[in-house]
Amino acid sequence: MTARPMGERALLLEVASLEEVLAVRAALEASRPDGVIDIVPAARTVLVRVDPRVLAVPAARSWATAAAAHAGPTAAADQPIVELDIVYDGADLAETAALLGVSADELVRRHAAAEWTVAFTGFAPGFGYLVSPEWPFDVPRLSSPRTRVPAGAVGLAGAFTGAYPRETPGGWRLIGTTGTRLFDPDAAVPALLAPGTRVRFSSRRDESRARPQAVGSPRGGSAVVDAPRAAADLQPGVTPGIRIVEPGLFATLQDLGRPGAGSVGVAVSGALDRAALRTANRLLGNPEDAAAIEVTMGGLRAIAERDLWVAVVGAWGPLRLDGHEIDPYQAHEWPAGAELHVDWLAHGVRAYVAVRGGFDGRQALGSRSTDLLAGLGPRALRGGDIVGIRPDAVGPIPVAPPSLWSAPHDDELEVALAPGPRADWFTAAALETLFEAVWTVSNDADRVGVRLDGPGLARTRDDELPSEGMVPGALQVPPSGRPTILLADGPVTGGYPVIAVVTDAALDLIAQARPGTRIRFRHARPPA
Repeated sequence: MTARPMGERALLLEVASLEEVLAVRAALEASRPDGVIDIVPAARTVLVRVDPRVLAVPAARSWATAAAAHAGPTAAADQPIVELDIVYDGADLAETAALLGVSADELVRRHAAAEWTVAFTGFAPGFGYLVSPEWPFDVPRLSSPRTRVPAGAVGLAGAFTGAYPRETPGGWRLIGTTGTRLFDPDAAVPALLAPGTRVRFSSRRDESRARPQAVGSPRGGSAVVDAPRAAADLQPGVTPGIRIVEPGLFATLQDLGRPGAGSVGVAVSGALDRAALRTANRLLGNPEDAAAIEVTMGGLRAIAERDLWVAVVGAWGPLRLDGHEIDPYQAHEWPAGAELHVDWLAHGVRAYVAVRGGFDGRQALGSRSTDLLAGLGPRALRGGDIVGIRPDAVGPIPVAPPSLWSAPHDDELEVALAPGPRADWFTAAALETLFEAVWTVSNDADRVGVRLDGPGLARTRDDELPSEGMVPGALQVPPSGRPTILLADGPVTGGYPVIAVVTDAALDLIAQARPGTRIRFRHARPPA
């Protein structure tokens, strides 16, 4: 086993096989100390994320390596078993069987006869990567992934089988459909398939049941559109707060996110500029994690349904309240019927509109944050939405001294990098280039990640990296050699090597970096 750094707040334990991953994960869970936020198994690694205020990373490394060294085979009989109904009606069933040199009936028989185990999750909340010692096949993915795969589709890829909890793109070969609900964010245990769970597929024929078809497959197929999610607006029994006139380019509700749910495939999400969110809430006497509206690039117009207090923090642009210009980083009275206009932002990317008491919206896993990639929390705001206000203020509105704040720097940033787990996959020249080059934020930037333009980073090896746990700030380097910085809505696991990790404090800077912003990386100072 090898322990590898994953930035300043996590580490990767690398082992030789999936069987060892399951054993190590079980050993870590059995002795988990305070301060461990998440334990995320993957194909050959187990990611351990910690809160360094509670548990220092060196201490976590000592605990994790000692626990892993004593890990034994998991007792499969002690693990829960879940039965998934399945109709073997997948669009790729016949073609996949032919590819493997067996009949479709034989493929179905072997798939249904095997007992499967959830090795790890990722890709989407509740998506389990299932393995079985009784499954002899290695199935290549589709050469061209589908743009949409319907919820409930059961597929094969590599040594794995898995079922799609919701409609997403996907490159797995589809062999069937299950009607079992795989992920329910409102349930006490949201993911039906957690690491270590035993699974059996129960084949049945039900001609009356609608069978969704894959969209964008080589055979075409009819579109299946998810029903609209519950609006990000008024919850039952909550007093109306504001009415959205125009959301601008993109506006969502965000709090401090969902840490600790990576093992069931759920990203951290939450405000990308957490310092701005915390500041906005402090200006209003709110808890620091109260939900605010994250406004991307500006354009928001909203009318107060009752008398409120409001503060706008983060990116800078013209702000008008009832037609009068107001200052950012101050609490302002917002009378009923008055319109707040967050005009197009001149500096930075994301402004945070907070109100006293905090905004209300659909909760998922203890957070009101919108995660569009996972389909969790409230949807993005639209014109006409009514957003409720919570009574969560905990203190008086403080007197804020002026001139403490300035516009975000969006011309050139200096960003600290902590070590990544796969730096040894890159040449010495690439590691030197990473810190000497000037990188530019591309137009390909959103809440999932920020792609950088600059020189290519050459690898020393070209083999495929098995999926492993990811963290916000990870610099993934695809075959193009140009890194992407993963952000709060980024994938829980990924298959591109991580050369380094942006420090936690510097992530707020990345959140405000506009396309064209230049970035210089420096080595992070080691912790005291």
